[in-house]
Amino acid sequence: MKRIVIFASGSGTNAENLIKFFHNRENASVIQVLTNNPHAKVLSRCKKLNVSALSFNRIAFTETEDVLNILKCAQPDLIILAGFLWKFPKNILAHFPNKVINIHPALLPKYGGKGMYGMHVHQAVVNNNEKETGITIHYVNEQYDEGAIIFQSKCMVLASDSAEDVASKIHELEMKHFPDVVNSLLNG
Repeated sequence: MKRIVIFASGSGTNAENLIKFFHNRENASVIQVLTNNPHAKVLSRCKKLNVSALSFNRIAFTETEDVLNILKCAQPDLIILAGFLWKFPKNILAHFPNKVINIHPALLPKYGGKGMYGMHVHQAVVNNNEKETGITIHYVNEQYDEGAIIFQSKCMVLASDSAEDVASKIHELEMKHFPDVVNSLLNG
């Protein structure tokens, strides 16, 4: 059975979707969720879904090997960033090469980089009168949103769309595609 660890910073809708998708599957399961936000809604979602969840601070993540040691114990086959906002440290990437992936709410390389997350991305898409946007699932490297692209899915942006409308379209794409792409990676 393949083991999945998810990192999230906020509400955890993608984490919940993945947990439910892999619940009672024979090939993989989400064994743990880690968050840098002790008040993140993802923690209550995990509690309801009976999945181990822990929060950590920046020191544990970037200045010590505490989070790395948690991951070493968990022995994940895949580490998934699902709305996780911090840059991933080199020591974890080095220990888990090509095992860390992220989902980004835009068609990279557009609208990627530091500070480009959530509504910031959707507002930029609307402000720039883009005709389409989408999601990108990619490997994580030492730079924000610059790892090799695994999968992209597009949706149209109407001239009348607000940033909230775009967010809703992106959320639908995430819910539809993320679990299947993760499943394909684990079985590939």
